[in-house]
Amino acid sequence: MDPTHAAADGLKTYAAIGDGRTVALIGMRGQIDWMPVPDLGALPAFAGLLDGRAGGTIELEPVDVYTVRRQYVKGTNVLRTTFTTDRGRATVTDALVTGVAGRLPWAELARRVEGRSGTVEFAWRVAPGTMLGTASPWIEDTQKGPVIRVGDATIAVVGSGHAADSPAHDAEALPELTGTITTSSGSRHVLVVVGTHREPVHLPDPAKVDEGIDRTIANWRRWSKEFSFDGPWQEQVQRSALALKLLVYSPTGAIAAAATTSLPESPQGGKNWDYRFAWVRDLAYTAYALVHFGLREETHAAISWLLRTIREHGPELHIFYGLDGGAPASIREHDAPGWRGIGPVVTGNPAQGQLQLGIYGDLIGICRTYVDAGNVLDIETRRMLAEVADRTCDLWRSEDAGMWELAELRHYTSSKMGCWQALGDAIHLAEAGQIAGSPERWRAERARLKSWIEENCWSDDAGAYTMYPGSDALDASVLLHATSGFDRGARMSSTIDALAADLAVGPHLYRYTGARDEELTFAACGFWRVTALACVGRIDEAIELMDALMEATNDVGLLAEMIDAEDGAFWGNMPQALSHLALINAALTIDDVRRDDRPDT
Repeated sequence: MDPTHAAADGLKTYAAIGDGRTVALIGMRGQIDWMPVPDLGALPAFAGLLDGRAGGTIELEPVDVYTVRRQYVKGTNVLRTTFTTDRGRATVTDALVTGVAGRLPWAELARRVEGRSGTVEFAWRVAPGTMLGTASPWIEDTQKGPVIRVGDATIAVVGSGHAADSPAHDAEALPELTGTITTSSGSRHVLVVVGTHREPVHLPDPAKVDEGIDRTIANWRRWSKEFSFDGPWQEQVQRSALALKLLVYSPTGAIAAAATTSLPESPQGGKNWDYRFAWVRDLAYTAYALVHFGLREETHAAISWLLRTIREHGPELHIFYGLDGGAPASIREHDAPGWRGIGPVVTGNPAQGQLQLGIYGDLIGICRTYVDAGNVLDIETRRMLAEVADRTCDLWRSEDAGMWELAELRHYTSSKMGCWQALGDAIHLAEAGQIAGSPERWRAERARLKSWIEENCWSDDAGAYTMYPGSDALDASVLLHATSGFDRGARMSSTIDALAADLAVGPHLYRYTGARDEELTFAACGFWRVTALACVGRIDEAIELMDALMEATNDVGLLAEMIDAEDGAFWGNMPQALSHLALINAALTIDDVRRDDRPDT
């Protein structure tokens, strides 16, 4: 097996599974090239995506030439892959197993191998990596069998019919556990990788794990039954909702922006960041979708987590927080080559500490969504939101880093629109009796804001809202404010056309003018264009564009952060919450507009 295989595989070839605590990415050859153990935010013991030689991988692949077909078990995040060789056919069912009452207290990766016809010989390998160059893995021979130690993680491999080899202690190579599985018609084998962090490791009974795979399927299907959406693109919307569920960190309720770190946004590299944090912005869009789907538990958990975390680290709002509720530390660069040798490999994100005015709108918008769904805010939250609204009145005149977390501070148009949205939502909550404060001031400042934006951020020459005053540059994030209601008229419609002329490649959009020189198209932006088209009444164009964008997902319905519009390749971290949220909200908006346009019956 080629130790550099991860560098050769495109990101679009990966499927994701998860258990509410971590996420594993599985390639077309059955290899797992990404899995932090046991928590998503941990240094990854298996990170072949970022280091093909020392990153770590879990392999399970036929030794003969084969073809492969795969799909998720319907309504689940359990992956089923069928391998066919000249001698036989077998399926591998991959799950991060969940317990009777939710997630297990350890990570339990289960790989069920079933013979369908003939015989298929698989070779398996569990080879932990160096945790991005911070630890040296070793194998300890215990009375219960070999146990892998790497950093603070303890990892064990058990199975049934998995023909494990005796561990080899080679001073010239990193330690690994290997073996073979040979299927026959009707045979059933299980390979299990279990891991913990700074605690004892549980060695599960393979038979119980086998049962656990079926329980995990049932758990996912039970959750999917709670999901309610009968509009267009139902299957793709449900898959995106399942992808978002993978990114919910169940110990706290936080929602990760993506499952990975340091996957480059372009072949030039440089923009390689860690997205295993919870952005306030992403949670705002997620709350809207979760409420629409009737998913009460995730909505409450995420919003409650965010409000507690903001109070703990306040009074200033952070752009994002750690999944455990902490304030993220500084960036650390690691000694690893990166995906396809495109570095750097980092933990942390440089956006921490920036001023982004749009998050004031995001925060108050989350709470409005929650209240409008029939819920009631607590006293502390009411006070905090009133303070945030007052702060918005003062801060909107400041320059900020904008939604795209840019180094150059400016009066970004979409940031000002976000402040306008924040004050509108604060007024709405005050009128609903949910917050006290100064709604008269908020109303007056909101009117000033709108006048300022219309006077300074609109360009007759460009026929569009520009990226910032005095510029001809355009910014796709302005499209979000068709949804917010800032503008659903002729100016927004003209802005959509201007953005398409400057930033579009087929159905896809770059983030802003000049971005095509440094990155690929941003997956979410294409769906924002769909949503904006629907909001301004151009519903037929929205539907046509939506159909085209649906072709951009990979074979199992996942999306990354960036898409190469020329060949459809994925770039950036994945699965990316914002991409799937944009897909969902585009479908919801089209459905809502079509329902509103239907004559009463």
